[in-house]
Amino acid sequence: VMSRRCDLLVVGGGMVGSALAALVAEREPDMAIVVVEAKPPAAFEPGGPYGIRVSAISTASKRILKASGAWSRIEAARVSPYREMRVWDAAGPAGGHGAIHFDSAEIGTADLGHIVENDLIQWGLREQIRELPSVKWLAPAAIADLAPERDVTTVSLEDGRRIQARLVVGADGAGSRTRLLAGSETGGWAYEQHAVVAHVTTAQPHAEVARQRFLPTGPLAFLPLADGRCSIVWSTTPDEAAALVAMPEADFLARLTEASDAELGEIQACGQRASFPLQLRFARRYTAQRFALIGDAAHAVHPLAGQGVNMGFLDAASLAETLCQSVETGRDPGDAAVLRRYERWRKGENLATLLSCDAIGRLFSNDRELLKVTRRMGLSLVNAAPPLKNQFIRRAMGLVGDLPRVARTS
Repeated sequence: VMSRRCDLLVVGGGMVGSALAALVAEREPDMAIVVVEAKPPAAFEPGGPYGIRVSAISTASKRILKASGAWSRIEAARVSPYREMRVWDAAGPAGGHGAIHFDSAEIGTADLGHIVENDLIQWGLREQIRELPSVKWLAPAAIADLAPERDVTTVSLEDGRRIQARLVVGADGAGSRTRLLAGSETGGWAYEQHAVVAHVTTAQPHAEVARQRFLPTGPLAFLPLADGRCSIVWSTTPDEAAALVAMPEADFLARLTEASDAELGEIQACGQRASFPLQLRFARRYTAQRFALIGDAAHAVHPLAGQGVNMGFLDAASLAETLCQSVETGRDPGDAAVLRRYERWRKGENLATLLSCDAIGRLFSNDRELLKVTRRMGLSLVNAAPPLKNQFIRRAMGLVGDLPRVARTS
């Protein structure tokens, strides 16, 4: 049976796991890194059809991707900046309801973020990792067991291979197997909501504006794509989500035009539709002996603020910084005290984001009269108070809080 040793073993070669591997390899080329990914690498063709899942990449995440070496490839392929964001509440009379408008010009930046396909981000990171000799990629490969010892953790793969690592990082998503094997408990709850995703063609141009309308069943977002279409994320009841995915295209387009208040005119065409359940989930502990969690393995959030992968990239950059500093000062990167520093750094920030997204979702996803009035007043008040509005948008851009070094500077 093949046995290999490494300094860092990342389980999960998605966006967040790949970012961690690239960030550490860029700064510490002598560290031996192995990435274990269950799925074979998805092919990405820069001129091919768009992947159905997209992310709103914050300014902080863009800086992190730049530091990883992957952003220039991603940007050269196809990304859409969004320069403005409009949020409004479906309750109340048209024109009179609460609305808020964010504009990058008001805070002196070129944009508020970028809409990028998840497949493209993964491809850009994987291409970057190919050029880093210290990173070994194992895919498809699945983890079977973890056995932490004093100096290493032995990881057994399902094909019988074994890897000894000074540190194992679980970046294998919301249903994380590594989290389970490490015995890290989770808290949280499922929402009675599924998100329907699709790319749609609208009568009017999106003008690089991200839009979100709060409906009683959940938010509906229109995110601008580089080819002129919009990617929609429509959170609604599980039953309605199933109906929306199954109905004939003409019926779906009519429903979507109505639900969007015809903000971009008639919805004219739509690509493949899919839906997935929404949940809030958090690991009670991010670290254990020679073990750490990042990304969705540590926390899953409602997509209404687009913060999911941005939180994950901040985890990756914070952990990379913590590990590289420990190596540079001669400390063991898998040492519990080193890992606790990362946990203290990120857990509080992530929990605050999870709970604020949850509160916003609960405030807006209902039909109670008193809450409708409160919402409209709240949105209008924030919109009329530039300092408060700027604080909101800077937080969404990932420019507020205790940031890792690579997220602070471009």
